[in-house]
Amino acid sequence: MDVDEALVVMYYYLRRKRRKTAKERKYWVHPILRERFSLGTFQNLITELRSDEIKFFNYFRMSITTFNHLLAQISVSINYQNTRFRDCICTEERLAIFLRYCASGCSFKELHYSYRVGVSTISKICKEISSTIWDVLRDEFMQIPDNERKWLEIAKSFDMKANFPHCLGAVDGKHIRVVKPNNTGSMYFNYKDYFSFVLLAVVDSEYRFIFMSVGSYGKECDSSIFKESTIWKKLNDGSLNIPKPRPLHATLQNDMPYVLVGDEAFPLSTNLLRPFGGTHLDHMKKIFNYRLSRARRYVECAFGILANKWRIFHRPLDVHPDTAIEIVKACTVLHNFVREKDGLNFEDIHYAAENPMQEQVQLQNCNPRGGPIANDIRSEFANYFVSTIGSVPWQPEAHG
Repeated sequence: MDVDEALVVMYYYLRRKRRKTAKERKYWVHPILRERFSLGTFQNLITELRSDEIKFFNYFRMSITTFNHLLAQISVSINYQNTRFRDCICTEERLAIFLRYCASGCSFKELHYSYRVGVSTISKICKEISSTIWDVLRDEFMQIPDNERKWLEIAKSFDMKANFPHCLGAVDGKHIRVVKPNNTGSMYFNYKDYFSFVLLAVVDSEYRFIFMSVGSYGKECDSSIFKESTIWKKLNDGSLNIPKPRPLHATLQNDMPYVLVGDEAFPLSTNLLRPFGGTHLDHMKKIFNYRLSRARRYVECAFGILANKWRIFHRPLDVHPDTAIEIVKACTVLHNFVREKDGLNFEDIHYAAENPMQEQVQLQNCNPRGGPIANDIRSEFANYFVSTIGSVPWQPEAHG
């Protein structure tokens, strides 16, 4: 027997052995999945939902018009063709599966039985749709203001709604719970004794995210994450195009910078204000902390609205960390997208007011001292808030 014949014999021997040892596949397509076109949720329920605006909104957390607009946006990037073997899952059904997954917080297996689509297929759909939504919408609905006029509009809105002048946004971090990823040790284990990664966001007074950064390990401090963020680097190198310092009121002379506001987890700086620390504070410092909290609550409420609308955040994300990050990015940009198209739903506002999703701060590795200039700026704001022109009638009783 020559070498070629020996190789042929070996090939057929290994092939027979593999057939014997390999588990035989019982179905090419499982009977449950085979009935998708006749019994699946998408084929039966979606048509009925489209005839009832309220039910449709409750199911997908957006209106029919907004859903159609989103579908048209992503259909340009996602387009599948039927084959001789099977029909593809259309883009509308893929979008419906992803939105229902985010809106309900249900598992892939629950969607598997209702939509009659394989679990692995649903996993791929959620990763693909979330990535596409972010790529398509981020330039229009998740962009840092790039000129002075837009920043001034944000500051004016904060002054009108929160009585805090020169405020460019409220910054905070939220821990996104995850099931412990494999082979990651304690990187995702945070000080609250669960596994998470951090969503850091800057929010305007309309509860819209103007900047977000997601994916930092749960063990990291908000302060260190913020110092590595794009918006902080642009703020320091002058490329953020924020307005130049000017007086807090037309009758004053001292020029004051425009600032972001944060909680005790963030360091004090010339463009970032945090509360006065300690428990035995004088009247002026208590008033400042109260006024700061009125501006800072917008980011806490925004997190509450996000979690109430997309209830996937009510439980740990049981997906690969890369997929979880894509899902969070998609939900934040969808938050802005739906906010722009459908407005702010009363149910969301009520829930956020009652449950603001306020995070306990992690003070380790956080330096509250910002130098004499930063402290002087905070003191100027504090003096303004207790002055005749800067005070509000209810603040003496409200600050407690």
